Amino acid sequence: MRYENVVYGTFQKRINRFVAEVLIDGKIETVHVKNTGRCRELLLPAAEVSLMKSSNPQRKTAYDLISVQKPGLGWVNIDSQVCNTVVKEWLEQQDYQVIQPEYTFGASRFDFYMEKNGEKYLLEVKGCTLEREGIGYFPDAPTARGVKHLKELIAAQELGYHCSLAFVIAMPKISMVLPNTATDPSFAAALNKAMLAGVNVVMLQCYTSPDEIYVKQSS
Repeated sequence: MRYENVVYGTFQKRINRFVAEVLIDGKIETVHVKNTGRCRELLLPAAEVSLMKSSNPQRKTAYDLISVQKPGLGWVNIDSQVCNTVVKEWLEQQDYQVIQPEYTFGASRFDFYMEKNGEKYLLEVKGCTLEREGIGYFPDAPTARGVKHLKELIAAQELGYHCSLAFVIAMPKISMVLPNTATDPSFAAALNKAMLAGVNVVMLQCYTSPDEIYVKQSS
């Protein structure tokens, strides 16, 4: 996945979950933040960021914030909307006969449904941008939706689906994601229960740069 019309700036401050101020070419611009997570350890004053400039003159904000340079780590992609694109590119290399995005099962809509040799698969995708001492953690804010997805994956697993939760590790040097128990103990408990029920957890390590992200290794 490669972005077009990428520019660079210096982060100033976050106004709310969706909007921030960035210094671009000597001018303070209001930009769209494509991640509703906290990102407190990333979106710091004076952080170097990359943005995609929109070609739509009707937009309220002309730029989308996509990546942040974290000292000692590298470029971290915080565009939560890109995770499914990255995973679809990866799935297309895995010999599935069917790949269907946005699949409804029970009361949830999962990111992907796949088929291979008559077997049915469900995959839910979560993007990880939180790093501490060389380890990734998810989530960076409580996620009732994530807990719901895990419960539904357990139900699907019991009905014969092959179910997985994939962490898109949108930063370099990180190969492992652990549940952020301190922030969301409910998600940590649900993840442990899901793993005991046979739900597979996949680590998708990504190559990240200011204008590109793709899966380079899975485990």
